[in-house]
Amino acid sequence: MKKSLLFMGTLLFLIAGCNAEKPTVKDMMSDISKKMPTRFQSVDVSKAQIVQEGTAKMSCTVCGMNLPKFYKTNHASDVDGKKHQFCSIHCLAKTINEGKKVENIQVVNNEDLKFIDAKKAWYVVGSSKAGTMSKVSKYAFAHVIKAKAFAKEFGGKVMNFNATLALAKEESK
Repeated sequence: MKKSLLFMGTLLFLIAGCNAEKPTVKDMMSDISKKMPTRFQSVDVSKAQIVQEGTAKMSCTVCGMNLPKFYKTNHASDVDGKKHQFCSIHCLAKTINEGKKVENIQVVNNEDLKFIDAKKAWYVVGSSKAGTMSKVSKYAFAHVIKAKAFAKEFGGKVMNFNATLALAKEESK
């Protein structure tokens, strides 16, 4: 008797559900995106500058992470004569530690999201904003004044490229 009542209740529930207004895929995706946490490092795909080519061009060449999702810490360089893009200075440092020929290093400038010469960049190291591939965050800026303002708001130490790369190389061992 209990099984019959349970079956009838389930059947009525399903029938009633079929007549209810069903949410569209757009509604479901909107609900999901409202619940998804946003990362400080992320940008919309349309704002990300992707410099490498091929079927995996949207992924870090070292770890495979999605480049737009971690765009504000992206680096790019010529590695053994071919364009590579990295999710972070950590993955760039790992490539250097492997002994590969790395030239023309660039980093995303957090002021305008464009690539700049990394050797001229100012990094804020250890801010309250999440790091990419390491516990210690590293965000780059074209102007030291912008880096100091970011550090004042979010903490961290302003460092040049060589000091930041040395730290990343040590962390990536």
